[in-house]
Amino acid sequence: MYFSERRHRVDAIITGVFFIAAAVTSIIALKLYQPAITGDDYLTQASLHAKPVMMGALHELFLVATASGTGIMLYPYLRRYNEQMGLAYFCFRLLEAILILIGTLSVLAIVSLSKAYSANPISDVESFKAVGSTLIAIHDWTFMLGPNFMLGINTFIYSYVFFKSRLIPRALSVIGIVGAIMIFIAAHLEMFGVIQQLSVGGVVMAIPIFIYEMSLAVWLIVKGFNMID
Repeated sequence: MYFSERRHRVDAIITGVFFIAAAVTSIIALKLYQPAITGDDYLTQASLHAKPVMMGALHELFLVATASGTGIMLYPYLRRYNEQMGLAYFCFRLLEAILILIGTLSVLAIVSLSKAYSANPISDVESFKAVGSTLIAIHDWTFMLGPNFMLGINTFIYSYVFFKSRLIPRALSVIGIVGAIMIFIAAHLEMFGVIQQLSVGGVVMAIPIFIYEMSLAVWLIVKGFNMID
């Protein structure tokens, strides 16, 4: 019994740390990426700021690892109460990580494109811009489909299971369900051009899920799972 309780406590702490690490690395990566994905002169700026952008990519890889880590850590607990929903959560969390990884590759490709352009600036500028615009579009779509669309689905799934199983306080689970619905709606609004990515509206709609993940992380680290037989 002692070993079981200790294992659950350690699992909860690791899961909480993963949630915090995922949030921190995603924010840092987005900030460091700016020279490669914003502005009209990204073909020049991406190579001039290659090291910060590469550090952003490294943080994005940590994000992929920590996001996958939350899926791995939560799956056994979700499966205990609903095996199908536990598997669904794990799959959608994995899809989110894959989309983030594709976006990371597109940013790294922009850096390589920028270096090639800087080495031969008198070449066909329009061709470079066409390729660069495509890579930026890939990043933007993966950012919308991964951290918004897929995040909304997997957060709703595990929050619903938490609500039904009482693994965490139900009030906290409700915040997660609301946050998941809001970020899912935000993804659709961005998809159809109603709001822009990283706009005021998009940020406002993302606040509840950010608060939920950080609150959940702190709860898991401090209190752990409420294991009810």
